[in-house]
Amino acid sequence: MFAVCCRCYCKRRNSKFRQSIKILADENIDFKIIKALRNSGIETDSVSENYSGIKDEEVIELAKSLKKIILTEDKDFGEWVFAHKVENLGVIFLRYNYSETDLIIDILLKLLTDKEKELFGKYTTITIHKIRIRTV
Repeated sequence: MFAVCCRCYCKRRNSKFRQSIKILADENIDFKIIKALRNSGIETDSVSENYSGIKDEEVIELAKSLKKIILTEDKDFGEWVFAHKVENLGVIFLRYNYSETDLIIDILLKLLTDKEKELFGKYTTITIHKIRIRTV
């Protein structure tokens, strides 16, 4: 089980963690997740706040240029990344029900804490039951 208290990870944050990982949250990401990432000290840019309406390909190019990992609920990113063999890009794909938002936040924060250096060049799928990390 992945149940981990979000507050524990928020308290453990340090300057190294806050400076090294950067997230670009796709338009479909719940603002509660974005807020939790920001409150944990993770630099999180939101497509819906700053780049509303851009295409998936533009999100990918933006993430690459800003050296940010894409956080999405859109499985089309996986198809696009693997079909075009996009390098130097990390994608985290969240699969969950709305009622599981708090649990998925805890799992995401734990992953970002434990595996932050391993996420670039990977396509990561997170569910409440498992985490799958694949090389692009």
